[in-house]
Amino acid sequence: MAVITADRHISVPEEALRQFGARLFEAAPGLVTWILLLAPAWIPIVFPWPGAFAVAGAVLLFDIYWLIRSISVVRGVYSTLFRMRRDMVRDWYALCVEERATEHRDPLRYIHLAIIPTYTEPYHVLERTVQAIVDANYPDELKMVAIITRDTDQPGWENVARLRAQFGGRLRGFYHVKDALEPGIVIGKSAAMNWGGRWMVRVLTDEGYELDKILVTDLDSDYRVHPQYFAWISWHHARQALRDYMIWQPVPLFHNNIWQVPMAVRVMSASTSQWQMFLHSRPHRLVAFSSYTCSLEFVHRVGYWDKDVIPEDSRFYWKAFFTFGKRFSVKSVYLPLYGDSPKSRDYASTHQSQYDQIKRWAWGITDVPYVLARIFKHPEIPLLLRLRRFSNLFLNHLNWIFLPLFLLFGGSAPIWFSQDFSLTDLGQLMWSVSGVLLSITLSTVLFFMYFEFRILPPKPKEWPLWRKVAVHVQYFAYPVVGLVLSVLPALEAHTRLLLGRYLEYRVTEKT
Repeated sequence: MAVITADRHISVPEEALRQFGARLFEAAPGLVTWILLLAPAWIPIVFPWPGAFAVAGAVLLFDIYWLIRSISVVRGVYSTLFRMRRDMVRDWYALCVEERATEHRDPLRYIHLAIIPTYTEPYHVLERTVQAIVDANYPDELKMVAIITRDTDQPGWENVARLRAQFGGRLRGFYHVKDALEPGIVIGKSAAMNWGGRWMVRVLTDEGYELDKILVTDLDSDYRVHPQYFAWISWHHARQALRDYMIWQPVPLFHNNIWQVPMAVRVMSASTSQWQMFLHSRPHRLVAFSSYTCSLEFVHRVGYWDKDVIPEDSRFYWKAFFTFGKRFSVKSVYLPLYGDSPKSRDYASTHQSQYDQIKRWAWGITDVPYVLARIFKHPEIPLLLRLRRFSNLFLNHLNWIFLPLFLLFGGSAPIWFSQDFSLTDLGQLMWSVSGVLLSITLSTVLFFMYFEFRILPPKPKEWPLWRKVAVHVQYFAYPVVGLVLSVLPALEAHTRLLLGRYLEYRVTEKT
C-alpha cells in the first residue's frame, strides 16, 4: 500500500485547480456586489411586473432596515460618547497606583512600547506624535518608542535622530528600526510592522524583557494618544484573566487638523469617527482598526503582521481569531486616539488622498477570501462563532456600497425599469412611502451633528461668523459626499478584486 507523505509532488492539474479555487474565492465578493447593485435593473427586465413589485418591496424593507439601523447608530454613538466623557476625566494613573498598593495586582508592571511605521511624514507630524507619548500620564521609565523607517530613507533617519535627541532622555528606550524591504513583500504598513515586530521581539528578548509584560501599540505616525491612554490600558489589562488573548482598541477621532481640511474631507472624517464610535457600542462587531494595543507575547504567538497584504489591521485581527479561537476578543478603550484627516499640497490632491485612503480601507474586502479559505479548517472554534464573524465581515463590506445606493435610488428603480408598474397605484404608493422613510432616516443627521460638535476642537478664532455657522450645515451634504468619497472607492476596491487588478499601497499624504 502506498504511503502519501506531506511533501508529495503536486501535479499540474492539482495546482491549477488550487489556483482556480483561490481565484474564485477572490472574485466572489465583487461578483456578489455587482449582482446586488444591478438587481433593480435586471429583475424588472427578466420578471417585468412581478419583478418590479419584488424590487420595490425589497427596497422598502431596506429603507425600514436603514431607518432602524440609523436609530441604533444614534443610540450607539451616544453610548460611546457617554463612556468616553466619563473615562477622559478620570486619573487612571492614580488608580494604577492605588491598585498596586492593594497588592492584588500590579498594573504598573507593564511597559508600553509604541511602534510607529513612517515614510515621507514630515518631522513636525512625528514630533507631535512622540510628544503626546512623552507627555502621557504614565511613568517615563515605563514608556518606549520604536520608529520604523526604510533602510534607504535617509531623511527618515535624520528625523529619528532629531527625535531621539529631543525625547530619548524621557523614555526607557528609543529604538530606530530600519526596514530592509524583504523580497516578496507588499510594501506598506503591514510589511513594516512585520519587520518591526520581529526586530523588537529579538532585541527586547536579548535585553532580558518578558514579552507578556510589554504592551505594544501599533501607532500610526500622525496619531496622538490621549494623556490617560497608557494608564487606562494598564489598569484594565491587569484585571483581565485572558489578557494575552485580546486587542485593546481605542476610539479614533480624525480631529487634529479638522478645521484645515476641505468640507468634503471634514464630513468624511466625522462620519468615520462616528461609525467607529458606534462599533464600540457593539462589542461582537468590533475589530482592530488603524491603531491598537496588545501584548508583545500576543504578537509573537499570532505570527506577527502579514508581509503581503495592505489591510494590516483587519488581517491581524483574523490571524488572531484563527490562532486563539473563542479566547480571542477585541476590547474597547473608551478614550480617543487623535488622528489627522488627509491633507495634501492642494485642494484637488487632498480629495484624491481621501479617496485613496477610503479605497485602502475598503480593500479589507480581501479578508473575505482569506477567511473563506480557513473558516472550515478550524473545528476547535465553535461553528456559530465562525459564521457570525464572517457574516459581520461580508455584510459590512456589502452594506458599505449597496445599502446607501438602494436607500437613495432604489425606491425609484422599479418605476424606471417597468412602465406598467409605475402607472399603478401600488407603484406610486411604494415610491411615496420610500421617500418618506428616506426623509426620516436623513433627519438623524441632526443627532450626529450634535454629537460631533460635542467632541470637536474649538473653531479657529479668526474665522468669520458666517463660516462658523456654515460648518453646522455642511453635514447635510453627506449623501453626496458619501457617494463620491465612500461608495465609489469601495466599489472600485471590490471591482479590482473581481478583475484581479490588485491594489498598491499609497501613503495617505498629510502635511
